[in-house]
Amino acid sequence: MNADARPHDAAPQPPSTPAGSRFTDTAEEWPVVEEGTPYEGRIFGLRSDVVAMPDGTDARRDYLVHPGAVGVLALDDDDRVLVLRQYRHPVRHKLWEVPAGLLDVPGEHPQLAAQRELYEEAHHKADDWRVLVDFYNSPGSSDEAIRVFLARGLSEVDGERYAAHAEESELEVAWAPLDEVVRLVLAGALHNPTLIAGALAVVAARAGDGLDRLRPVDAPWPARPF
Repeated sequence: MNADARPHDAAPQPPSTPAGSRFTDTAEEWPVVEEGTPYEGRIFGLRSDVVAMPDGTDARRDYLVHPGAVGVLALDDDDRVLVLRQYRHPVRHKLWEVPAGLLDVPGEHPQLAAQRELYEEAHHKADDWRVLVDFYNSPGSSDEAIRVFLARGLSEVDGERYAAHAEESELEVAWAPLDEVVRLVLAGALHNPTLIAGALAVVAARAGDGLDRLRPVDAPWPARPF
């Protein structure tokens, strides 16, 4: 068991807060003088807004409208990360990733979505859940927001397996040492943003207040209120 681990029934410590920092992101909305949706698909849409700029000009901004997503950095007692290898057609690569999925069930708590993805993609469950990191995947071209959870106290689930299809029919599941994942991220050999953000956040959390002081699963998420 790694030095940071502790019994899951121990009393949690309150998470650190960024109160008073001038570097905290703030919500703001500039006036939209024209708007439209040139394309709307089953999951994603394309939005086209004409936005009033501070210099008095107007500028068109086209971006992807996305329901949001969750990811799971599942860390076992041997300090290994549960990873999946999947083909991603837009970038023509097979990428190592963490279990993840869309927030496509209206009103669903993000943790429930994360639990479902961990079960369906890797057939595991976790006893201890924390919020690891929140981020916008590509804020210059999409409103996609992602919440990554840290899952510990892992065990394999018995029962019927999820019926994989399409890209997931060749899904490869493995356990990768966390230190190797971080080394490969810094070497430019891993590219999935959820895996990268999650792995680096775990290392940063350990070096700071510790994993047990991460935010609870009900921590506010202004990008996708629940």
